[in-house]
Amino acid sequence: MYFENDKELFKTIGNNLRIFRKNANLTQSQLAEAVGISISYLSKIEASNCDKSISLSILNQIANFLEVDIIDFFKGE
Repeated sequence: MYFENDKELFKTIGNNLRIFRKNANLTQSQLAEAVGISISYLSKIEASNCDKSISLSILNQIANFLEVDIIDFFKGE
């Protein structure tokens, strides 16, 4: 995988996170509560214009909760 810049990386992660969350039939609120983060933080991660640094620890917790491999967040379309 190669990302031209951080914005492209964050957009890919956010899009994939949103897809996995919706496939699990979870709202942002439900997922945020389950992994112990604020809804605001989760919504910023999922936003297509995200410029916020994403914690690998939080991403791992989300992946574990959604039962997906963390690497799947980095896969492009």
